[in-house]
Amino acid sequence: MSKVTVIVPTYNAIRYLPDAVQSALGQTFTDIEVVIVNDGSSDYTERWVQQQTDPRITLISQANQGKSAARNVGISHAQGDYLAFLDADDYWATTKLAKQVAYLDKNPQVGLIYTWTALTNESGQPTGRVISSHAEGNVWQQLLQDNILACGSTPIVRRKCFEAVGMFADNLPLAQDWDMWIRLAAKYPFAVIKEPLTFYRHHPTNSSKQLEAMHECNTRVLERALASTSDDVASVRAKAYNSLNLYLGWIAVRNQDPQRALYFWKQACSYSVQLSFSRESLRLLLSILLTRYLGANAYQKLLQLNQMLRRKVKQTSM
Repeated sequence: MSKVTVIVPTYNAIRYLPDAVQSALGQTFTDIEVVIVNDGSSDYTERWVQQQTDPRITLISQANQGKSAARNVGISHAQGDYLAFLDADDYWATTKLAKQVAYLDKNPQVGLIYTWTALTNESGQPTGRVISSHAEGNVWQQLLQDNILACGSTPIVRRKCFEAVGMFADNLPLAQDWDMWIRLAAKYPFAVIKEPLTFYRHHPTNSSKQLEAMHECNTRVLERALASTSDDVASVRAKAYNSLNLYLGWIAVRNQDPQRALYFWKQACSYSVQLSFSRESLRLLLSILLTRYLGANAYQKLLQLNQMLRRKVKQTSM
């Protein structure tokens, strides 16, 4: 019986899947099984997995039911005490599991441990941007205001935690990760490895492109979480909705839709005048104005230049 089960849900992602699987099999921590759940792919995912010779790989194929259902199938077949989730288009640094497992072994009260996330382009090359958070312990309120995990491929969760909070919500087309982390945080302390050990790949088929669906699903998650507590959440509600709308605004900017981005920025400001002048709010407004008046192509070139400069600064500082 392996100590860690790596669950890899995949749907028509054969272009990226080999990198994800190799990053799991190439971990310095080797006591793992890799459960690949083929969620009705029409590409050659099943054939590719069947050709792999590493005995730690298990393939489960099913009709397409969505990522939540695929993850739940992986959980139900898992043998490990610790469950790690890896989306088919993401990948890990080689020491990720070793560092997370060592921490969980020494801290039995912690239910989930995550890492920082490095963003990459479609080819898997890091852009220089890292999404980081220092939040740990009781992070429930912080999670309502910001999905501190940033990426569904960062956490390891104790298997027994799912017995307490249930499985991923299969009635949510999107935001299932955020919903699960909130439910776990209501019962268990979180911890973080403060290193970018997870790599999130931006590409044309990312679910973050589905803006309206994201708006609906994230709102449902937030309302359910707020309704689950008897605490006074008036101030938390304002901050949570402010953060959610800023997040959606950024996605609209990346989708080159400044008009929709401006709508979400105004919605964010409506929840708190004070938060309207936050650094994040002003950054979003500046990006909207640049996209609107310079054009989306010019704005994208500015971003690329900024990413290039970040990489050069990082290289010279090493």
